[in-house]
Amino acid sequence: MALAGKHMFGSIGEQRVTFIEKKISAERLDFLKRLLECNGFEVLIQEEKRKSEEEPQLYTVGVTDMVFNPTVYIFQRRLKTLDGQHVVNQDYWNQLSEDSKPQYWKNS
Repeated sequence: MALAGKHMFGSIGEQRVTFIEKKISAERLDFLKRLLECNGFEVLIQEEKRKSEEEPQLYTVGVTDMVFNPTVYIFQRRLKTLDGQHVVNQDYWNQLSEDSKPQYWKNS
């Protein structure tokens, strides 16, 4: 799921959450859960319903912080990488690159 400017919120169980991504794989879920918990957010997960047992299990991820918006936090450079040493950029968030050095703008 690409970053969207829209703030998506709803409920997981009885808890109000800001949705981070919906219908994601277990690998993506693991990455986002570790990244968000490393940055101090409480993460809630919901399994999506499957039509058949052959389909892969997908998940919805949310955080209990109702103000959190992934797009805003990434472009304001407020999230740290898993090692805590670098700032998360759009490519890091989308798992396209481990390099957190490039900015979202290009100056060359």
